[in-house]
Order: sequence, then C-alpha cells, then structure tokens
Amino acid sequence: MILEVAILNVIPGSEDDFLSAFSKAQHIIPKMAGYISHQLKRCLENSSRFILLVEWQKLTDHTEGFRKSDEYQEWKGLLHHFYDPFPTVEHYEEVK
Repeated sequence: MILEVAILNVIPGSEDDFLSAFSKAQHIIPKMAGYISHQLKRCLENSSRFILLVEWQKLTDHTEGFRKSDEYQEWKGLLHHFYDPFPTVEHYEEVK
C-alpha cells in the first residue's frame, strides 16, 4: 500500500468553494484502479490549509493510472485553481 500525501494551501477566502468542489471531486478517485481510500483533513491552526491522504495499491496506480486519465482532467478542473502555491505531493510506504 502507498500513501499519497498532499498539503493543500487554499487561497484564503475560497475555502467554502473549495470544500464544495471537493465534495464533487472526491467521487472521481474511487473509480480508479488501485484506489483504496482517501481522507481530507483541515488544519486547526490555519483554516486555509488542508491535507489530502489517498491510499493506493501501487505507486503507479496514482502516478500513471490516475494522473494520465480523463478523470484526472476533471479532478484538475474542479480543484487546481484553489491552490496557492500548487501542492507538493509525496508518496509514502510502510516501514517494516
């Protein structure tokens, strides 16, 4: 299992619009091959910052399957204009 971690800095004042768009966008990724689960969490100290955690079976399920899909274009259209700066996305694996 791979954990995708994205820290999302939303433009201040657009948080409610972001959350509305995310409620639509979050139905896109469960359809993707290799998807396991996702969570969106809001920072208590900075209400414009969110963290998106997505579990994938393999790294390529995200980097190849999702990011090169038509569904990603829909995701991008719904969400990417809310970020400043654009998020850094990292992937983590369990330490044994």
